[in-house]
Amino acid sequence: MKISVIMSTYNAEAWLEKVLWGFDNQTERDFEIIIADDGSRDTTKLLLERMKNEISIPIVHVWHADNGFQKSQILNKAIMASSADYLVFTDGDCIPRKDFIAVHDKRREQGYFLSGGYFKLPMSISELITKEDIYAQRCFDLRWLNSKGLKSSAKNMKFIASGFLEKFLNFATPTKPTWNGHNASGWKKDLVAINGFNQEMQYGGQDRELGERLFNNGLKSKQIRYSAICLHLDHARGYVNEETWKKNFAIRQNTRQNKVIRTPVGIDSN
Repeated sequence: MKISVIMSTYNAEAWLEKVLWGFDNQTERDFEIIIADDGSRDTTKLLLERMKNEISIPIVHVWHADNGFQKSQILNKAIMASSADYLVFTDGDCIPRKDFIAVHDKRREQGYFLSGGYFKLPMSISELITKEDIYAQRCFDLRWLNSKGLKSSAKNMKFIASGFLEKFLNFATPTKPTWNGHNASGWKKDLVAINGFNQEMQYGGQDRELGERLFNNGLKSKQIRYSAICLHLDHARGYVNEETWKKNFAIRQNTRQNKVIRTPVGIDSN
């Protein structure tokens, strides 16, 4: 395989199905999907068994028992289950545009990781997107989105940026090219070298912390925010709490101040 897509999920079958349709619609076909499942119920397993027969992209299901928010741990297990030397990371609530994998493939470069973003949809549009909308790419058409109630915003430029405008917006955006778990990619060897994700961290900054350790190890990053487009489907975040944020902030502060490269609790802890 040229690329392994590592996709996190947890008890969100309706969104995961839409995302898998999006990956089945890619122009670049030489990739596999590794589902990093942080303890979902049996209905997710049943969905994936069905989707393995419905789409032409190989699916590998990596699962562990539910023990609270342990996304970092399941992502590390998925990294080791991947067969490609280049890894694209996303979430099971982000529908990719048909050129998503092609962009990551074209822009990858030794010594760099790629940093993309997402476009947040309201719940009303998230729910009405159908399989046909995804395969026909209507859900990436700004006029179609506007007709469904999408409000005007400068962020809508993502849907029309191409050529010089796309390059200019990637250059001019004030958003830093950090590691974003919903849309980022890098070489497997670089992630293994830093021992993957810090498993001491729960929700809130664990993706950024991994990127900071990649920087500490000498890597640079490239901005593809206006090139690799995906739609974020709306959902609640019941796993957010202040105590976890404080703990994660302290870990990130230590990573930056002490130039930490390898996390002590990472891939090799599994």
